[in-house]
Amino acid sequence: MKKILLTLSAVAVLGFAANAQTERGKFMLGGQVSYDGQSVKDSDIKINSLSILPNVGYFVADNIAVGLGLGYQWNKIENNENSSDAGSAFQLAPFGRMYSNNAGPVKFFGQLSVPMSWGERKSNGDKVATASNYGVELAPGLAFFPTSNIGIEFKVKGLYFQTTTEKAEATDVETTTNAYGLNANSLAPTVGVTFHF
Repeated sequence: MKKILLTLSAVAVLGFAANAQTERGKFMLGGQVSYDGQSVKDSDIKINSLSILPNVGYFVADNIAVGLGLGYQWNKIENNENSSDAGSAFQLAPFGRMYSNNAGPVKFFGQLSVPMSWGERKSNGDKVATASNYGVELAPGLAFFPTSNIGIEFKVKGLYFQTTTEKAEATDVETTTNAYGLNANSLAPTVGVTFHF
């Protein structure tokens, strides 16, 4: 009988901790950091990219948060010792997130975000183009709350659309590229940690 009572008490405490984390008036802090590097064997080609996007959210109602991500992205492609292309951009990503209204340490969520970025591309150190990127993304996810202040998240990209416009410096010619799709690969989710306070 004592084991049953202890188990029920532990489940109740975990359920309370998860619900307390997504209550109105709480904050969540998280973000994304990624680095990728590639090199082609028997050549001078090297590709490096870095992205940092911290974000903060505020629960405007129980299980509903709105927030903003601010960040920076950079990439560089080296073809040989004398040739390189590099790009950098400032990122802005407002979002809204809704958690399921269930008790327990696991909650499902859906996140609608509007990622944007503005930057430039350089060739051998000289600016050759400016670029802007606007998109929308609807991503499903799962959050596990092992403590009252930490959430471990698994999220897939979901449904997305983005448009990128690049304007050449020398000719003022604009090129627009649209990308869209559904990416719900459950075998390769993004994994993150959020802090709730």
